[in-house]
Amino acid sequence: MTIQSATLVGATGGAGTTRLSVEVAATLARAGWDVAVVDADYATQGLAGYVDGRIDPDVTTLVTDDDADPAEALVDLAVDAPGSVAACPARAAFEAVARAKTAGAAERLGDVVAELAGQVDGVIVDAPPVADNPAVAAVTDADRVGVVIPDSHRGVDALQRLRGRLADVGAAADLVVSNRGEDPVGEADVAVPESAVVREGNAPAVTDPDAAYAPAVAAVAESLFDASLSLEFPEEGLLADVLQ
Repeated sequence: MTIQSATLVGATGGAGTTRLSVEVAATLARAGWDVAVVDADYATQGLAGYVDGRIDPDVTTLVTDDDADPAEALVDLAVDAPGSVAACPARAAFEAVARAKTAGAAERLGDVVAELAGQVDGVIVDAPPVADNPAVAAVTDADRVGVVIPDSHRGVDALQRLRGRLADVGAAADLVVSNRGEDPVGEADVAVPESAVVREGNAPAVTDPDAAYAPAVAAVAESLFDASLSLEFPEEGLLADVLQ
């Protein structure tokens, strides 16, 4: 089975799912992929922070207007890589967000992801903990689901709670990622540390790869999309020499 879409869902708020989604997309772009990142977290609208300028239409428009074209909602993030990353963010007022959270709109979200998957090499959906219709659509309509947990012991309860919610909607975690540090709970398939790269604004760190963070993000990308990216990374010793 070819993996065309993957959802990264936070086990709890503040797990860093949005940034990890962008970093995974940029990693795939380093390997020559064209990737779309779709925001299913309409409440925080974090993906919009990676986009400069006006966002119109946004993802909430796509799921409430049958005539809206998903391709017109993609905003190029200008990643320095052979491939490309385009964001489909949420940026809408409360009334529009409320309409976008209905069951019918959530079904349309699945259609949007499927349509974009036919236009790019891979789609990543940035989803909040499963507690509303868009999040349910995000984890049930994607080919793979990765759960992002914080590098703290509160991740244990959050992970088990989310696994229960996934089971309730007929989904499961294909990958567990401990983000921003070590895995303190022994549950993660991949532990992603903090990056040693100083980023400019919201630019992805993986396009200037370090010896620890970038390979860990690549491991997430490869697992989610069942792909071998054949990327190169600095060796630990070489990085240490540069930082001295």
